[in-house]
Amino acid sequence: MGAIRIVLAKPGLDGHDRGIKVVARALRDAGMEVVYTGLHQTPEQIVQTAIQEDAGAIGLSILSGAHMTLFARVMEVLKEQDAEDIVVFGGGIIPEADIPELKEMGVAGIFTPGATTEEIVDWVRSRIPTGI
Repeated sequence: MGAIRIVLAKPGLDGHDRGIKVVARALRDAGMEVVYTGLHQTPEQIVQTAIQEDAGAIGLSILSGAHMTLFARVMEVLKEQDAEDIVVFGGGIIPEADIPELKEMGVAGIFTPGATTEEIVDWVRSRIPTGI
């Protein structure tokens, strides 16, 4: 079996990328293959990258307040592309009150400020299939 493959992305106009870079490093250090798409990605670009990279998961970092719209669009594009087997998770400044709705739309995990990299690594290991 190969390593877990994850696409990490910063959708929308948010330019704060320190947190996602810390998460990317932690996942890589844990033996996972991580593709970081960089800033200002559209949901369509993110999903296309995940499909091309044969990723098991997409991790989004959203600090802009547009999380409901951006997560919803990523889930919609995954469905349009018949790629709903790709697990979506994310983190950032996301109010606790929004988490149930995000999970209802299919987002598998949300990490809010204070989550440790160990928590994220353990969650990914438990939820994302390894490559073949």
